[in-house]
Amino acid sequence: MPLITLKNVRHSYHDRPLFTDVSFVLEPGQRVCLMGRNGAGKSTLLKILAGEVIPDDGEIALSTGLTRAQMAQTVPTDDRGTIYDVVADGVGDLAEILREYHSLTHQLAENPSDETARRLDELQHEIDTQDGWNLQNQIEQTLTKTGLDGELIFQKLSAGMKRRVLLARALVNEPDLLLLDEPTNHLDIDSILWLEKLLTNISCSIVFVTHDRAFARKLATRVIDVDRGRVTSWSCGYDEFLKRKAAALEAEEKEQALFDKKLAQEEVWIRQGIKARRTRNEGRVRALKKMRDEYRDRRKHVGSVKMEAHVGDRSGQLVFKADQLAHRFGDVRIVNNFSSVIMRGDKVGIIGRNGIGKSTLLRILLGQMKPDQGEVTVGTNVQIAYFDQLQARLDPEQTLRENIGEGNEFVKINGKSKHVVGYLQEFLFTPEQANRAIKYLSGGERNRLLLAQLFAKPSNVLVLDEPTNDLDSDTMELLEDLVVNYPGTVLVVSHDREFLNNVVTSTISFEGDGVVLEYAGGYDDYLIQHNKDTTPPFEAAKPEAKPPEASKPAAEKKDAGKPRGRKLSYKEQRELDGLPEKIESLEAEQEELQAKMADPSFYQKSQDEIKQVSQRLESVGAELLACLERWEELATIQEAS
Repeated sequence: MPLITLKNVRHSYHDRPLFTDVSFVLEPGQRVCLMGRNGAGKSTLLKILAGEVIPDDGEIALSTGLTRAQMAQTVPTDDRGTIYDVVADGVGDLAEILREYHSLTHQLAENPSDETARRLDELQHEIDTQDGWNLQNQIEQTLTKTGLDGELIFQKLSAGMKRRVLLARALVNEPDLLLLDEPTNHLDIDSILWLEKLLTNISCSIVFVTHDRAFARKLATRVIDVDRGRVTSWSCGYDEFLKRKAAALEAEEKEQALFDKKLAQEEVWIRQGIKARRTRNEGRVRALKKMRDEYRDRRKHVGSVKMEAHVGDRSGQLVFKADQLAHRFGDVRIVNNFSSVIMRGDKVGIIGRNGIGKSTLLRILLGQMKPDQGEVTVGTNVQIAYFDQLQARLDPEQTLRENIGEGNEFVKINGKSKHVVGYLQEFLFTPEQANRAIKYLSGGERNRLLLAQLFAKPSNVLVLDEPTNDLDSDTMELLEDLVVNYPGTVLVVSHDREFLNNVVTSTISFEGDGVVLEYAGGYDDYLIQHNKDTTPPFEAAKPEAKPPEASKPAAEKKDAGKPRGRKLSYKEQRELDGLPEKIESLEAEQEELQAKMADPSFYQKSQDEIKQVSQRLESVGAELLACLERWEELATIQEAS
């Protein structure tokens, strides 16, 4: 029997139609992913399914005794007490009694008193008469299944752990239908993997909104697409949905092209008919009027974001060099003896669980924070554009136009002057939105505006801290293209596995207890090299602390006992220190010679001059290669010493 049936449902938001004539049936056991652009109406449709929003029109039929639970997109700030207290809220009317019973049980064990014992007897009687012990068992089983300690204080937890508690609260009453709005937002990769495993194994139906493509691919058995007011159901997984949707859009474009051609022909006919005849075919006139109305009401496919970063002057070959970095926060070791060299053009992903120190490492590399030990060398002519979602500030009262233009009507992108409104349109903001206050934007739209703000500044190093949160999948794919084709260097902190796989050339992984290792390739390559079991650490028993020798990286343990490499001589150290400047000078000369030879008028010069420049270019190239190899040789000796 269907859980929910929607028939001809319509709904508008602020006089703007979100969707019309929505009809579908939700069956038991399905895992349904709601897909669509930011602002398309996915969260509103989810609230209609939850019973929180009553649609403007249409019918909604629920199966008898249907129980629904949901986990909101944002973590509430008013929840107090222990994890047990928050989870117990999910059982309904008996929650207060069970919370008090649980609290007094611990209180009696620690500080026995007759008054506490009497109150416990009263509570036990109330629980007995209302058959509440089953609910008590459900709470305990849910805490065990989700790996939660009921005695921890909720407000002291990380954002990711709070979301896990809220999921436990939604599951505790064993609902028939679970509704999730962006469940992976701000979760680290291990938490996302844990969530995937949990949701795959529960028996209830799930309807979820997500922009995490790997999560949707793993979970969805059906996709409901919200696009330009139409809601279409696709009985397939995520990958098959993408193929079918692309084919449907292609067929739609062909159909609209034929319609437009016929409309143009009819418009020509009507103008000719007015001149040539007093009477016209009224049926054909009525058909033309209908076609005009249909064309006017057509909601065209929304274009894609046209992301273009303002690229500054080229940086030197060396961008960042970290040498034996070590840093602590109190007793917590963030980084210990970490060394790395980041060259121009590298695309580096940084991964690790929430709160482990990824953003701290970024700030150390950027010179915003001084490490306890070690040194960071920043290359020449480095221009940094830094996207930090948590620290970025947008004045909610400012308009989008004021925010991007900063008082100017034009912005300059890669030598081209663009009007502010036109630039905003490239990021899918309409001219009307350009003059609207930022406070009216959704979370995804604000992130898009932050990216527009970032890319308007000249840079040759992009530093992106969680750039994909709240972005729809289409925008994420375009951001991927920009990062891949960006001629400079990119450092990106992300928990989006597909994004990392598609853009990064190497991965820096925080392993815990200050161990930070570097791997070639994206996230999947990291898993292969790390030989990592994808079961998140918190599902297994927490391992005991290991002695320092056991916690060393594999390569370090392998080399234990071997004599350490020699130190650089004074002359070699001077040579190494001078190589970056020499390399930069050779690169500049190489570019100058290449530009000279690319000019057609160059070949009108004498044969001797052409030969001289050509030979010099070849000589510079060989010298540059030798310098790079020598720099790598000396740097390797220095790191091994």
